[in-house]
Amino acid sequence: MTILGESALRSLVRSAVCTALAVSVAVAIPSSVAAESTPGRTEREISSSSPVTGVVATVVGLDAPLPAESGPHPAECDRLSYLRYRAADGPENSADADRVLVAQPGIFEGAGAFESVARNTVAAADAEGRHIEFWALDRRSNCLEDHTGTQAALAANDLDVATDYYFGGGTADGRTFAGYADGAGTAWLEDQGLAATMRDYYDVLRLEFPDQPIRKQKVLCGGHSLGGFLTGYFANWDFDGNPATTEDIGYNQCSGYFALDTVVKAGPPNPIRNLDIPEIPPALAGPIEAAAGALTDVYPVTRLPAVINPETTNLLAMAGLAARLNPTGINDIVDRLPHSLNFDVTLRTLLSTDPLMAATGRPDVRTLYATNDAVLGALLDDNSQPLGFLQTSVGFIGSGPVQDKYFPMPNEVVATIPFLGGVFGSDRKAAPTSYGDPSVVYTWQDYDEMTPNEYTDPSKEVSSISQIARSLSEPPLDFTEWYFPTAITTDLGQPTAPSIAAHYIYRDGVSRNPVLTCKATAVSIWVHPTARTTFRSRCTATTTSMF
Repeated sequence: MTILGESALRSLVRSAVCTALAVSVAVAIPSSVAAESTPGRTEREISSSSPVTGVVATVVGLDAPLPAESGPHPAECDRLSYLRYRAADGPENSADADRVLVAQPGIFEGAGAFESVARNTVAAADAEGRHIEFWALDRRSNCLEDHTGTQAALAANDLDVATDYYFGGGTADGRTFAGYADGAGTAWLEDQGLAATMRDYYDVLRLEFPDQPIRKQKVLCGGHSLGGFLTGYFANWDFDGNPATTEDIGYNQCSGYFALDTVVKAGPPNPIRNLDIPEIPPALAGPIEAAAGALTDVYPVTRLPAVINPETTNLLAMAGLAARLNPTGINDIVDRLPHSLNFDVTLRTLLSTDPLMAATGRPDVRTLYATNDAVLGALLDDNSQPLGFLQTSVGFIGSGPVQDKYFPMPNEVVATIPFLGGVFGSDRKAAPTSYGDPSVVYTWQDYDEMTPNEYTDPSKEVSSISQIARSLSEPPLDFTEWYFPTAITTDLGQPTAPSIAAHYIYRDGVSRNPVLTCKATAVSIWVHPTARTTFRSRCTATTTSMF
């Protein structure tokens, strides 16, 4: 779940018009029936404190019942949801937009992870006179989440509303938190793997744009991190399994693709660059699929006893909420956090300076005095957060002494073994040295206000801590995903598995449309020859190369 704002934001915003307009020739397309007429469709506008004005954000819900053979599940899970962003001065009907970017989230991400990049992309295109939309998809499994407490706390401007709801058995908007789903409550997710994700992707496009020619001309398909690999499969997916029909093939639903800190490619992420992972021989595919199915029967949700589980992913949202409501308040979320094995081990894993501190809990990380935005920075910034997929670049510690961080891996070791940089992040890590002293309060320097130091400098910091806090807490569809289906991970590397091979028929779907790949501040572009000039001229703000 590498935080989207870290590197893709600048690249995509600079390339927004390039992505939205250059991937196909200009074709006049008649507007279809307004999506609002779709039975069971709901849409409501959401408020935001974003500094990006002129963008309307709504949350859209669509009736899309699960198959009859699916296990017991809440009625809410028979619907699909996404966040829709459009220019306030643009058309209300999506079919009248110049282009529509539809984004799949990364692992442990919800639709809210695209909050900032979506608003900035729409605004950047609008400034150039183009009206595009950005749709941030939410995985179906997120229907199990309960954001009542967070949303009520925002409305009341009171963190206690949320902490009482999630930690103390309190009520909010007439509801009481039922706890985190497990066991029988999540068993149905064992079937929410690649095929189900592809169908949900297709259903959103099909329901919102009933006419396939409009989908083909209007829609750009893409995603962040894991979303790039899902889009790669989507491009090659034959939804009716019949090669004689082509309107339902994934590449015919998109006019082009975009990748944010990822690539558009079917298959699993490859830890070794430029080395293709061979497909599983068909003779072995069936038994391996059965073994993977047995695993997802037992572990339908990817979760650990600490660090990665629904309670801790919600903790990140709560930390964002505290920083959103009162950035300079001291220890607001930490002081309200219950003592439990999950929370205690998680905090020690993420924030300990060295192995001894992690093992003994001494000094206790809870005794650190820090502002709410500094706590959020410690949890997510790439100079503190030890796990690469959770990192962002949002500034550095403001006041308070620091030292090198040696847990879970010393900076020197990470620097000498490139593979570890992908696991733990390549940036040098720092940790506070003063605990239990109320006279030493750690603060946060934002990305554009920080003083250069031995760990980082402003050129490496690209996102505001306030915008990360806002994105974590404000959207009604979350930033951090509580219930990630294990089956998606196990399916990614099984293109020859019988249930997948029945629809994963093609291997050239990605190459049939243009691709925009945004990584860090560089953009690598594959295009059709007819689109090459347009891409080069409209992406002049970034470094470009062809592959």
